[in-house]
Amino acid sequence: MQQDPSQSDPSAPADTAPAPGGEAVSGSAAGGGGGDTGAPTDAGAPADAGAPADSGAPAGAGEPGDAGAGGGGAPESAGKKRWYIVHTYSGHEQKAKQSLLERARALGKEHLFDEILIPEEQVVEMVKGEKRTSKRKFFPGYILVRMVLNDETWHIVRGTARITGFVGGASHKPTPISDEEVARMTQQIKEGAAKPKPKIRFEEGENVRVVSGPFANFQGFVDEVRPDREKVRVMVQVFGRATPVELDYTQLEKA
Repeated sequence: MQQDPSQSDPSAPADTAPAPGGEAVSGSAAGGGGGDTGAPTDAGAPADAGAPADSGAPAGAGEPGDAGAGGGGAPESAGKKRWYIVHTYSGHEQKAKQSLLERARALGKEHLFDEILIPEEQVVEMVKGEKRTSKRKFFPGYILVRMVLNDETWHIVRGTARITGFVGGASHKPTPISDEEVARMTQQIKEGAAKPKPKIRFEEGENVRVVSGPFANFQGFVDEVRPDREKVRVMVQVFGRATPVELDYTQLEKA
């Protein structure tokens, strides 16, 4: 029996279905390009997804100078600056201050040090009949340093010329003083600058000599001291009589 030519050959490829218009197209093309699904294209691989650069580290996390640099430790300036009393050679407070600042700068640690205060006040005295203003230290031989205290800064202070060490607490862990205490000293300094105090103090019963004013060159003794007014009542001999005279501190000197 002869096969009907209109029947399809079972051995013919299944993907040669007639397409509209009489053209034959493959089944893979008719299915919307399914034959390309297995091809190694960029569609299934996000751009640079497997690239080693910056894949697991936040930007700048390991850059020098960041908080995480140097093994993840905290930066050395993270400590709080506090006030500490430092002992110096008496009379060398200003030189000790300058030496400490220069040493910290030379070692690149000036950021760990802040203000260095020398507690002092303005005083006035009479010298050869003229008023002269000078500075008098509240605590000779001591300076106040505001700094971050750690092993390194401790050695910087101790290794500075004209400085003998910290005051208060254990030798390697000095006790800081409060900001309130420093504020009181600072206020005294401001008041002294606005109104200098007399350099010489007097006590009742002391022998004194008047150095200026209408009673210049008269001698007598202190009858009363009025520190709030910076006045002294002195008993001087006028025409053979003891006469009370009120004078400024600066008008007198100890006989």
